[in-house]
Amino acid sequence: MALRPVLQFPDKRLRQTSETIAEVTDEVRALAADMLEVMYDEPGIGLAAPQLGEAIRLIVVDTDWAEEDGERCPLVVVNPELSDPEDTITWTEGCLSVPDFTADVERAEKITLRGRDLDGNPIEERAEGLRAVCFQHEIDHLDGVLFIDHISRLKRNLYVQKRKKALRRETEESGGGGDASTPGVNL
Repeated sequence: MALRPVLQFPDKRLRQTSETIAEVTDEVRALAADMLEVMYDEPGIGLAAPQLGEAIRLIVVDTDWAEEDGERCPLVVVNPELSDPEDTITWTEGCLSVPDFTADVERAEKITLRGRDLDGNPIEERAEGLRAVCFQHEIDHLDGVLFIDHISRLKRNLYVQKRKKALRRETEESGGGGDASTPGVNL
């Protein structure tokens, strides 16, 4: 079975606000499993359901995973919420949905994450550094926010122009012959 594709900017579905999960169903569990497969395959350290086209409040994170040793410690969080931000840190972020771009983003250095696991058990974790940044990045996705929304307008506009050019080139190379406004290339 093929892995689900990761939506990429400027797909409009990445800008939707996700719905709260009222009940963890078999479909939610299957989505969480798909998200983990995609995250490890890419490879990444976090993924939010909207990145796979599902506008629900579900994230997966594994900041301790290293491709070299293969040991995995995934965290699946249903309806995650953040509180108690403390201090600030600047981190160079990238995103599976924002290809070919990284930028320094200012985030809270410490944060408290609350939510539920797939069995309905409460999760609470005080995180700092990379893990805190990852939680903030993934939960931003649930609110339709991308990390490029946290950078200067100039840097964001430069990336948007570069991305539009790449999409036009991809469309032309695939025989579409159109420009970036061709239907199906969600600008």
